[in-house]
Amino acid sequence: MKMNWSGALAGRKTRIALVLAVLVVGAAFLMRAEAPKPSESAKAPAASRPALTVRLTAPKTENWPLVLPANGNVVAWQEAVIGAEIANYRITEVRVQVGDVVKKGQVLARISSDTVASELAEAKASVAELEASATEAKGNAERAKELKEKGFYSSQLNTQYQTAEHTAQARLAAARARLQAAGLRMDKTGVLAPDDGVISALSATVGSLTQAGQELFRLIRGGRLEWRAEVQSSELGKVKAGVVARLTAPSGESVKGTVRAVAPSVDPQTRNGLVYVDLPVSSAIRAGMFARGEFELAQSPALALPQSAVVLREGFAYVFRLEGEDRVAQTKVLLGRRSGDRLEVVSGLAAEARVVESGAGFLADGDAVKIVTGNTQ
Repeated sequence: MKMNWSGALAGRKTRIALVLAVLVVGAAFLMRAEAPKPSESAKAPAASRPALTVRLTAPKTENWPLVLPANGNVVAWQEAVIGAEIANYRITEVRVQVGDVVKKGQVLARISSDTVASELAEAKASVAELEASATEAKGNAERAKELKEKGFYSSQLNTQYQTAEHTAQARLAAARARLQAAGLRMDKTGVLAPDDGVISALSATVGSLTQAGQELFRLIRGGRLEWRAEVQSSELGKVKAGVVARLTAPSGESVKGTVRAVAPSVDPQTRNGLVYVDLPVSSAIRAGMFARGEFELAQSPALALPQSAVVLREGFAYVFRLEGEDRVAQTKVLLGRRSGDRLEVVSGLAAEARVVESGAGFLADGDAVKIVTGNTQ
């Protein structure tokens, strides 16, 4: 008898497949039964961790000066050029150096006085000789006058004696003038400071000959410096004498000055006018320096924040304002003036707002923060 094994094998495979299908469906049912209900999965998510621990501050209204920025050069108030008053004499001594503070009348250099001394001695001898001649001429004139009155001398002879007396007196006066000139030349062998001040330049050297009009020293009178600030013609009318100006020296030090005068005209090329500012004596500034500064024109209120609270991104200024209890919002603001480390907020922020004081550069819009209690600025 022939058996159909292939049919029996096919039925067996079918039964196995059905059993496996039942097992899969049962497992799926059990897994669905054990899965959390929609109400359980809808529970609130766990609280997010804070991005940064921060301290808050609030904008503060302060009275700030209205300022007008300007640039300019620091120069000497007045600079005296000092030279020798006698020519073709040799310099024998230089007593000062550049930077020395000198007093009026102080000797800056000495010029050889040998030749001048001999001229002075000669002039004194000439005066003595002519004094004797004048005395003799005067005596002759007096005797001639007496003898004329007695009839012994004619009028012509008397006139000759009187003329001789006058001539002798004139020669004596000329000799005395030469003596005075020689004395002045002797005094000029010392080059003197015309005023108190500071030596700013020196070209005198021992052994060189003096020349007419030759510069030997330059003196900053009184040691006074001034800032010649360039201000646009449209703003020039706002600056008056007595206005306070604050300069920032190249070293970063602040120097306070006072406006002395405003130029009555402007440069036709740049359309800028000069403002002359008197400066105090300070080691932070030197003649010839370029300096930036501001004129304090008036006082006005400013809503100010510390500089650390402001973040610059992509050319704009932002602060991170607290929203709710622990979230910050990036807020764009418009800045105005600066005073020290504080900035004026012109718009974009309410006066009662609270913002992150420092570390704002590490935050992003909507970040959660941990707030540390502290005094607001």
